[in-house]
Amino acid sequence: MVPQVSDSELTLMQIIWAAGGKALYAQIVEALAKKGCGWQKNTIITLLSRLVEKGLLRTGKIGRRNEYLAIVSEAEYQAAQTQVLLNKLYAGSAKGLVATLIQQGMLPPEDCEALQRFWESGGDRP
Repeated sequence: MVPQVSDSELTLMQIIWAAGGKALYAQIVEALAKKGCGWQKNTIITLLSRLVEKGLLRTGKIGRRNEYLAIVSEAEYQAAQTQVLLNKLYAGSAKGLVATLIQQGMLPPEDCEALQRFWESGGDRP
């Protein structure tokens, strides 16, 4: 089971996933600065340590620099969190989730058409 993470931890994971699943500490800090996150060094280190403890990251060394490697892919994390959402809000019913998306106008017609093509193709990504 993939553990849930805080919004701040997810921000770090998204940076690492966007970097191909691995990033040096300095790259992470640079990406945070571009996002306008003015986090202190201790905050970043603490959040990265939590992600290591949760089993989502592992660390490696390149010389004296720390490299963070994603153990869980973004797709694996999304799938696990989608299952949590389905179980928590829809008693495991994907139909209930999709119905809500359509009824609330959150799933535009072009996305519905893309999903239809997805199902007809046997499951290739929409």
